[in-house]
This record gives sequence, C-alpha cells and structure tokens, in this order.
Amino acid sequence: MAIDETRLFKPINIAVLTVSDTRTPETDTSGDILAARVTGAGHNIAARLIVKDDAALLAAQFEAWIDDPAIDAVVSTGGTGLTGRDVTPEALAMVKGAREIPGFGELFRWLSFKTIGTSTVQSRALAVVARGTYIFALPGSNGAVKDGWDGILAEQLDSRNRPCNFVELMPRLKEV
Repeated sequence: MAIDETRLFKPINIAVLTVSDTRTPETDTSGDILAARVTGAGHNIAARLIVKDDAALLAAQFEAWIDDPAIDAVVSTGGTGLTGRDVTPEALAMVKGAREIPGFGELFRWLSFKTIGTSTVQSRALAVVARGTYIFALPGSNGAVKDGWDGILAEQLDSRNRPCNFVELMPRLKEV
C-alpha cells in the first residue's frame, strides 16, 4: 500500500450486504469478516443486512442505500457466481444510473487467481458507482472477501493512498 502519512485519513460510511438464501446473522461468516475489516481499517458500518438472492429485492436495497446520504459505499458479498440464484450483477444492472468500474472485477479475478487458480473465472465480481455511491460486489466465500478487501478496497478506500483513491473522487461523483 502506498500510504502517504502526511495526508489525513477520512473514514467513510460503508453498508455491508450479504446476499444469501441460507445465511443468518449467526452463520454469516463472510459478512463478519467484511465488517471486521471495514471497522479495522477505521471506517464506519452504516448498515448491515442479509438479503435473499432475488434481483428485484437486491436492486431495491441498493437503491435505498444509494439514496441514503449517510452511506458512502456498499460492499456486498455473495450472488456473483454462475448459478441461476446468483443475481447480484443482474440487480446492479437494474440500479438507476449505475456505471461499471471495469478494472475492479478484472483486478479481483487477477488477485483471486493467485489463491484459487482458474476457478476464479466463475466469479462475476464487479463494482459500480451510482448517483455518488460506490457499490462493490464480492463473491460470498471468506477467501474472496479477504482477497477483495485486502487486495483492493483497503487501499482504494483509504484517503491517504497514492497516487489516487476512490475517497478523493467522492465529492465529484455526481458531476454532470
């Protein structure tokens, strides 16, 4: 990480969403790992939910959090695979004004390749920015959450990261 210690750290408010038909608050290990990493990095958990694998329900939750001025970013875990119930990318396609951040998914799969080899091609991890809010969709495994947070988000959501980071762009995300 290229942290410039002369710069001020700016904590942001992050919502954590677990996408699953089967997990409960007691069994949501990937959500727990993600929440611990968010707070461990100095950020705030603005909200945390588990939502079923249903594109309309997911899109509605994403929209609600996008419209909440107290939420700067959403990180989801789950629903990015290839099966019929994996609908997180489809839900994000339904979000009004969502613009994909292609490099996120590409970098995630590159990092994941080092951990799980060619199985990474089964991941549809992606990121979008919608109406000023970042949304990062990670796979649901504990390893994928660690790869995504530790390898990408920890740096890009740190306002001190050089040469650039997602946080410094936040004031300009709603430009026309």
